[in-house]
Amino acid sequence: MMARMHDPAHPGEVLREFFPEGMTVVEAARQLQVSRVQLSRLLNGRAAMTAEMALRVADWTGTTPESWMENQILWDLWQAAQQPRPKIERAKTEPVVT
Repeated sequence: MMARMHDPAHPGEVLREFFPEGMTVVEAARQLQVSRVQLSRLLNGRAAMTAEMALRVADWTGTTPESWMENQILWDLWQAAQQPRPKIERAKTEPVVT
């Protein structure tokens, strides 16, 4: 089970920390073999970390794709939890007898 974070960083914000000093988005995008627009959207929190991008980023940073996907899930859950939602009653289930 994943621990809940308080206002976790978007994966793009975390990815910025891996950029070598002075590296441009254009150069990083070239190394990741994605478009500058695609990488810029991720870095600016306007796009999600996809499984495909997580694989590329993991190879590029020496991390794991699971860590990038977990970060995206935590961010998504935090964002969703900040929105109003209806009261949901717990399902009343009966134990299965075999």
